[in-house]
Amino acid sequence: MWRSRVLDVADVPGLRPTSERIRETLFNWLAPVVAGSRCLDLFAGTGALGLEALSRGAKSAVFVEKSPVAATVLEKNVERLGARHASVVRADAFAYIRHYREAPFDIVFLDPPYADDCMPELCRLLSESSALAARARIYVEQDRRQSVPELPPGWSVAREKTAGSVRYALLAKEQSR
Repeated sequence: MWRSRVLDVADVPGLRPTSERIRETLFNWLAPVVAGSRCLDLFAGTGALGLEALSRGAKSAVFVEKSPVAATVLEKNVERLGARHASVVRADAFAYIRHYREAPFDIVFLDPPYADDCMPELCRLLSESSALAARARIYVEQDRRQSVPELPPGWSVAREKTAGSVRYALLAKEQSR
């Protein structure tokens, strides 16, 4: 839908948009489930992942971004693209998950600053929250030197790759019985 549209990128320390090559691989993995999905883009930054999901048929996307500068640029990108069903939430990702009580998400994008090394805590919080649908998919992106975090019960690695200095994986939450 928005092919070859360039997103503005805020000048914020630690902000590094997911590369086009990685996004293409990720959305090939997500192709069977993205249409009609509810997406959560935590540590949204430019919003590239959530916006890509919307352009490929996702029903809605919530973008959570703590940096006021990045959130302002993201809001402008959403407006410029006319991205209906997109909402930008200015909040800390951890606080957002701890207090989330609305409809669950089918796809969650986790791409925090690599230096934070917070992926294990994020996965634990998500698994204990009401934010994940029964068969949710969780995308994680990290420095390639970091291993995929210990996964909560009922989660598995569906796909995993490295590209340059990046390790990325698609995790699957299996339906609870």
